[in-house]
Amino acid sequence: MKAIVIYSSKTGFVEKYAKWIADELSVKAVRTNDVKVKDLKDYDTIIFGGGLYAGGINGIKLIKKNLDTLKGKNIILFATGASPGRTEEIDAVWDKNFTKKEQKNMTFFYLRGGFNYDKLNMKDKMLMKLLKKKLQNTKDLTEDEEGMLAAYDEPVDFTERENIRDLIDLVRKNRK
Repeated sequence: MKAIVIYSSKTGFVEKYAKWIADELSVKAVRTNDVKVKDLKDYDTIIFGGGLYAGGINGIKLIKKNLDTLKGKNIILFATGASPGRTEEIDAVWDKNFTKKEQKNMTFFYLRGGFNYDKLNMKDKMLMKLLKKKLQNTKDLTEDEEGMLAAYDEPVDFTERENIRDLIDLVRKNRK
């Protein structure tokens, strides 16, 4: 079984996971901008990773727009974010990005990433400033919201190589 890791990373957390996954599986990791759908015909397993932005998965259009072309392939998706990844949050991301029918043909993993305000582009910084202002004006912050506010001043990185274990095990199981 031949696999490839494709990723879209704005701040480096997705890229870190993509490279770890590629290393574990001895396959290549390629940025979404550097791959064409026709290049994927030779692969049995396509692993795609993108960061979460307002519940959407960055770069996921590559997969969404080409589901018919990728039919019959083992599609494994992962997304990263700063939140701990509670089940209801992950289910909401999954449902926001894919229909129930589409979900049946893929597997989805959430890998906790991090937050680094300094690495954001100008548009994302502006959006995050609005969130920061909203959080600063909230009286009773949750633990997650307090952590998010603190991360504006001090970047957080929750990536751990061990987080990819279930994804790697699934790919290896499918290879047999």
